Amino acid sequence: MPSLPKRALISITSYHGAFYPNGDPTGLFYTEALHPYHVLTAAGFTVDLASETGSYGMDPHSIDKTFMTEADFAVYSNSGDEFSKKLANLHKASDLNPSDYGLFYASAGHATLFDYPKAKDLINIAESVYERGGVVAAVCHGPIILPFIKDRKTGKPVIEGRKVSGFTTEGEEQMGLMSAIKDRKLETIEEGAARVGATYVRPATPFEAFAVVDGRVVSGTNPASAAVTAEKAVEVFNSL
Repeated sequence: MPSLPKRALISITSYHGAFYPNGDPTGLFYTEALHPYHVLTAAGFTVDLASETGSYGMDPHSIDKTFMTEADFAVYSNSGDEFSKKLANLHKASDLNPSDYGLFYASAGHATLFDYPKAKDLINIAESVYERGGVVAAVCHGPIILPFIKDRKTGKPVIEGRKVSGFTTEGEEQMGLMSAIKDRKLETIEEGAARVGATYVRPATPFEAFAVVDGRVVSGTNPASAAVTAEKAVEVFNSL
């Protein structure tokens, strides 16, 4: 098998619309892209950011001090930071060459529940990565894309028969967001996994760092898991 390019794509949600009970929009959960970016670049990957449409919006809840460290705020506040520049000049997925990538990482936000299941160009890149022997990873709500990524050799979802994680239904209930999800007829991570014959694995508590590796699929549960999910994805990549 030819060597995989040490280049990763972090996918970003394009959706930015009202979602929270108070009318706030959902969008990219900032640190769920920032933290894996730092892990991957530190591991020697060239990292690109792309959404299905080439645009994105921020989930305002994700840039609250509850979820951001001083280091995170320093990047967010610095338009000259490399991550900030890449986010400001986001790629459109259809403009990229899937064969350039050896690792695909789906970042998140509740917004991904809206657009990832239909994001055919992001899905195409992930399928290409998997077909060529690379690693597919996702965190928090990002694993909603996994049931739609097919193994091109079998035509079946790459997670069929595998263990996966992602944001818990319990966490949705604790946040008071299940009605927002159900009112919009969105699928939860647990429902998506069950639908395609994957085994959903949850952490002891909804918000602790937790990630699952099954073959070349790596999935994490929540914002606290963004870095460890990327670290495990790097470990899998390096073992190939």
